[in-house]
Amino acid sequence: MAFHKSAVVAVVLALAGMPALAQTDQAVFDLSVRGVGAGTLSFSGTQDGGGYAVTGRLQSGGLLGMVRKIRYDAQARGRISKGRYVPSSYTEKADTGRRQSSAVMEYKGGVPQVKAYDPPREARAGDVDPATMGGSVDPLTALYATLRDVDAGQECKVSLQLFDGRRSTQLRLSAPQAKGDTVVCSGEYRRLAGYSPEDMAEKTRFPFTLTYAPVGEGRMRVVEVAMDSLYGKAALKRR
Repeated sequence: MAFHKSAVVAVVLALAGMPALAQTDQAVFDLSVRGVGAGTLSFSGTQDGGGYAVTGRLQSGGLLGMVRKIRYDAQARGRISKGRYVPSSYTEKADTGRRQSSAVMEYKGGVPQVKAYDPPREARAGDVDPATMGGSVDPLTALYATLRDVDAGQECKVSLQLFDGRRSTQLRLSAPQAKGDTVVCSGEYRRLAGYSPEDMAEKTRFPFTLTYAPVGEGRMRVVEVAMDSLYGKAALKRR
């Protein structure tokens, strides 16, 4: 079993201790696929004035961890302007159990630039030109924007285009519905460009639901994500 970045984007990513500044969000989620434990995904982010920094990790565990060791670590920084996330840098290190890689992206005027990728990868037909991705965000920034605590009444207000250095995707939340003291959003993660014809034929839309619960002081927190994955129904539950 191998996780695609689509699976990674439908989940939380994790953190290595950052100092508490103006506002700090931290979370650890347990991931299950078809009801079977598959790993942990967690993140931690801080906002200080108009800037943000977030660190995340995906790590296999449970039954998946017995079959294959998977780990993904990432860091992102940027600013928030009028409610819009504008990354300045993104780094990732990934180990799929078969292959290890690292990547660095920087942003100039909101346009991503791929600075490094190790091991080097050859260009493929259909790769997305980074110069056309102005206004997009990296995968970790998207997770932070989607899963961080929000003020009550601000749930489900996320619409982002993502770029991971090669592929373009879209993430949207909509249709908030109150259920008792919780709020449930409908979400969709969609492959747009840069994927092989086989990947596009396999699946392009990954619907999910996201549930917020109150945490006091007028704030709402994501406590569960339920999604369709390439391997069946999957869920993230916050510890």
